[in-house]
Amino acid sequence: MSDATDTPSDPSNPFSFPPELVEAQKAAAEAYEALHRYQATLPWSRVPHDGWEAPTPAHGGALVGPQSSRPATQGWTSEQGAEYDRLWEACRTTSAAVSLHPHWATFSGADQFEARQALKRMPGALPAIKPVEQDDMATAV
Repeated sequence: MSDATDTPSDPSNPFSFPPELVEAQKAAAEAYEALHRYQATLPWSRVPHDGWEAPTPAHGGALVGPQSSRPATQGWTSEQGAEYDRLWEACRTTSAAVSLHPHWATFSGADQFEARQALKRMPGALPAIKPVEQDDMATAV
C-alpha cells in the first residue's frame, strides 16, 4: 500500500484523507498523550492501599517470574480523579470521532486497515512530543 496522498478529495483512494479526519486523529493522539502524561504524575492506586512487598524465596530458592512491590498510598484526591476522568472521556470521544468518520464506510478489509495505520503516522496527525519532566515522575509515587 502507498502512503497518504496530498489529494484529500479522491473518494476512491483510502489514503486520501479528508482534512477533518486528519485533525480528528491529531486530537485523539493528543488526548491519549495528555492522559498518559497525567497518569505519570498520579499515585499507583486510585484508592488508598497499604501496598505490598515482593515475597522472599522460601529456603533460599529462587522465585519464578517477575517480582513486584508497591509502597503504601493515600490514593488520588477527588480533583485528581476528576481530571483523570475528564482526560479519559476526551480519549473516548476523540477516538470515536476517528473510528466513526464517514471516510471509513467506503473501504473495508486490508485497504481500510492499512489506511487507518497510515493515518496514525501522518505528520499532520501526530502531536508534538513533549518531554516528561523529572518533577512529574517524582510525584508519581
